[in-house]
Formats: sequence, structure tokens, C-alpha cells
Amino acid sequence: MPYVNIKITREGGTTPAQKAELIKGVTNLLAEVLDKSPATTFVVINEVEMEDWGVGGLPVEDYRRQIAAK
Repeated sequence: MPYVNIKITREGGTTPAQKAELIKGVTNLLAEVLDKSPATTFVVINEVEMEDWGVGGLPVEDYRRQIAAK
């Protein structure tokens, strides 16, 4: 019984259709690669506020500015 947790930043307004596509794609991948049953595959998508996400020791917005400046 696979459980997949996808975490994305809450920005740009991820649509319900995009989320449904992620759920379907991950479920299909587990079925194809690991022969897992789609009926018992759970996929959860969590949207995280930008200020609650960090990369490389920086808030993600600062990290992105740093990368863009290079």
C-alpha cells in the first residue's frame, strides 16, 4: 500500500486539474515500475506557504533571488 506525499510551494495557483494529473501520474508510475495496485495507492499533495520553505539555509524566495543573480 504505497503512500506518496508531494509537497509544493503555494504560488502561482496550482489548479485542481494539475493536482489530479500529478495524482494520476504518480499512481501510474508506481503501477508500472513497482507493480503496485492503483486501488491501494495513496497520493497526498500539501501546499506549503513560501515563508515555510527553505533551500540551502535560506527562505526559498531569497534562495531564488540568489540563483537568479548569478
